[in-house]
Amino acid sequence: MPRMTTSLLTGLLAAALLAGSPAWSQEVTREDIVRQLSRFETAPALDLTALKQQTQERSKMRGRNEPPPSKRAPIAPELMTLPTFNADIQFDVDTPIVRPESYQAVGRIADAMVYADLLPYTFLIVGHIEANGKRESNVILSQRRADAIRDILANTFKISVKRLQSIGLGEEQLLDPAKPTAPINQQIQIITVAKTVEEAAAPAPAAAPAAPSKQAPRKRRN
Repeated sequence: MPRMTTSLLTGLLAAALLAGSPAWSQEVTREDIVRQLSRFETAPALDLTALKQQTQERSKMRGRNEPPPSKRAPIAPELMTLPTFNADIQFDVDTPIVRPESYQAVGRIADAMVYADLLPYTFLIVGHIEANGKRESNVILSQRRADAIRDILANTFKISVKRLQSIGLGEEQLLDPAKPTAPINQQIQIITVAKTVEEAAAPAPAAAPAAPSKQAPRKRRN
């Protein structure tokens, strides 16, 4: 058996240590999420019901002139201008079931949502699917996955449902159009879309009652 040189042995040991050590430096923190989602300026006019319908209809297109996934225009470009956090949530294959190892990532998103800087905002959870299989089925699956994240945030981590909406865009708005089948296209997006309804301003204090006017005492009649 050939003897290993010192440099080769050192390199192999270093590689083993790197492979076996947790990538703490690459882990996204709550502060990272807050920083990405708090840069909100204006709310777009979003009609989610119409967008869902439009997404479903476009996914059914079968025309010869229909462009390939890499050349399709984004179906909701207005979302691309809003503060966004892309979450790499793992699901069971072809299901909306979140894998146990991803609950920590969802919990970190919940922690960010209750941070003071994000409490005034509502969020849209957007599901995506890579360009594999049937486009129509991909829209349905992406909606179910977005709904699953919304439900976990609301039911498990107690985020108010009034602050959460969800939509699935399937493969109609790829996160990496140049690589339609890349895993990045299955990420979940958390997007800041609006401010919550502000509490009504406290009523102005009532004016103090006017002091009774002093009148001369009436004389008694004998």
